Amino acid sequence: MLIPPVVFLALALTFLWGMGREDPEGLPSTFVGREAPAVPQTTLPGNTQLTDEMLRQPGVKLVNFWASWCPPCRAEHPTLMELSKRLPVYGVDLKDNEADALRFLSQDGNPFAAVSTDPRGRTAIDWGVTAPPETFIIDGAGKILYRHAGPLVREDYTNRFLPQLEAALAAE
Repeated sequence: MLIPPVVFLALALTFLWGMGREDPEGLPSTFVGREAPAVPQTTLPGNTQLTDEMLRQPGVKLVNFWASWCPPCRAEHPTLMELSKRLPVYGVDLKDNEADALRFLSQDGNPFAAVSTDPRGRTAIDWGVTAPPETFIIDGAGKILYRHAGPLVREDYTNRFLPQLEAALAAE
C-alpha cells in the first residue's frame, strides 16, 4: 500500500530537480577539460586531411561535426563561414555520401581548413556527438573547452556559444 505513494514522491522529486537545473535543454559533455579524441584519417577529395596534430597546434580552434543531409547544418553554414575568417574551423563529415558532401561545400563555400570523414559514425561516438551539427571549442593544447549541440544560429549562437568562444580567445 505504501509503494505507489513512494514511487510518486520519487518521480515528483526527480521532475522538480530536473526543472531546477541551470540549462535543462543542455546535455553536459564529459569531454570538457579532456584532450580531444582522435579524428578519422580519411578526407574528402580535394580537401586537406584533418589530423590530431592540427588540434594540438597553438591557438583556439573549432571542430564541427556536420553532414550535407542535415538541415540544421545548412542553417549554421553562414556562421561557420564567418567564424573561419577569425580562427581555424575543422570539419568532420558525418555519415555522408562523398558526392553530396562535396556538392554542399562547392555550392555554399567551404569554411573548413581541414576535413575528416566519419562514414560509419564511429568517431562521433568517441567524441560524444548525439547528432549533427555539434561544435567543439578546442584550446592550443588540444583540450575541449566547450561543446555546443545544435546549429550555431540566432540567440543560441549569440547567448550560449559566442561568450564561450570569446572567453577561450581571451584566455589564449
